[in-house]
Amino acid sequence: MSADLSRVLSAIRSVIRGKDDIVQDLLMALLAQGHVLLEDAPGTGKTTLAKALARSLDMRFSRIQFTPDLLPTDLLGNAVLDPRDGSFTFHEGPVFTHLLLADEINRASPRTQSALLEAMNESQVTIDNNTRMLPAPFFVVATQNPSDFHGTYPLPEAQLDRFLIRLSLGYPQAEAELQLLLDRQTQEPLDALVPLLSAADVLAWQEQVRHVRVEEDIARYIIRLMDRTREHADIALGASPRASLNLFRASQAQAYLSSREYVIAADVQALFFKVVAHRIRLTRQASYSGRSEAQVLREILDTESVPA
Repeated sequence: MSADLSRVLSAIRSVIRGKDDIVQDLLMALLAQGHVLLEDAPGTGKTTLAKALARSLDMRFSRIQFTPDLLPTDLLGNAVLDPRDGSFTFHEGPVFTHLLLADEINRASPRTQSALLEAMNESQVTIDNNTRMLPAPFFVVATQNPSDFHGTYPLPEAQLDRFLIRLSLGYPQAEAELQLLLDRQTQEPLDALVPLLSAADVLAWQEQVRHVRVEEDIARYIIRLMDRTREHADIALGASPRASLNLFRASQAQAYLSSREYVIAADVQALFFKVVAHRIRLTRQASYSGRSEAQVLREILDTESVPA
């Protein structure tokens, strides 16, 4: 890992205590040109994590609070009439940014959630038959409360498939929570963060990640794992080809963060559950019998042959 990346990780970890692996996974997703879904109970630091990343990298940052009455135009922008000459001027919405924090995304209606589909997949939006490119890099960090919380809507499968990885911060350990309190006794650590690098540096990292070598046997291993999710008796909806590509890119980024120029099977195994679990759907029989996505995916990993 480069010294610059280490500085960024250290800066974010000074704000988010005791979650070093989550911080690294967030940066990995950014380098892999993916998007992140943070799912957890309110108050666990999801929003703070996204803000810490944006401030450390000096990226343009937008936050939008998703609510039941939020409209797609509130997110994408719209054309505003100028009464003086009758012309229309397009006003960009918060999606025109480098890092978009979609806070509590599952509190908005599916119609509004779907407004992000094109942006997340193609880094562009189409409004009034006009296609507008988004700034590069474009990175979405969406937070959601667990689906059984009051006032939430389930994310459509097509939207879940746009997220490279799903993470959960969880509650901190006692010592980490104590340090969290002491850190905030006189000031907010987030306010002390200063930009260490720029959006241009992120683009350079992303280009370097693309050149991390993936041997054919590792690529075939990824395909075999994905095929198993499509054939497994307990899985009703298997992983898509986009999931295969996402696991491929995530493994490259994982190797890059480990200061390697090539991907190994351990990179794929470490990311398999995080990349795939939110994309699959178990059969009703498997769900009723108490099976979980983690159990099924662990079985697939344990029984699939690993390349040397």
